[in-house]
Amino acid sequence: MFAVLGMAFGANAQKGQFQIGYGGYTQMDVTDMHDGGSINNAWGALTAGVNFKVAPSLYLGASYTFSNATFKHTDDANAYYHVIMLNGRYNYYSNSIVNVYAHVGLGVDITHVAFDDFSKNKAYFAYQISPVGAEVGLSRVTSIFGELGFGAQGLLQVGARFNF
Repeated sequence: MFAVLGMAFGANAQKGQFQIGYGGYTQMDVTDMHDGGSINNAWGALTAGVNFKVAPSLYLGASYTFSNATFKHTDDANAYYHVIMLNGRYNYYSNSIVNVYAHVGLGVDITHVAFDDFSKNKAYFAYQISPVGAEVGLSRVTSIFGELGFGAQGLLQVGARFNF
């Protein structure tokens, strides 16, 4: 993560973005990233991240994603997912209002499973692959985005970005 941030600060165009988003139907919901058991309810994932423009069409950055789920047939059982990823975004079409891009993220998911008086942590490989994303500029500072893909940040992710 420090290498990515170091590259970003060393680049000529040091434009940055802070983003927040929500995604539904995540990698954690589909795969067994909760050490067995049947999931009863999963509400999606909240993501916060920062991206830096390192080339005319390339952004690199880091993100943190949080999600949780409850287990079936157990009153007091929960899984909490903490995902840290390095992200890359490539704009393959741009005009003055819209950017169309692809996004890839790789990282780690730390799952905390809690059953009554017992709890444990496990680490899993986390990823996000979104071949189609669109960002619409609302002003010089604010834009909204939507992405279709699969991974820890969701099948469909929507949110806002703020330039700094």
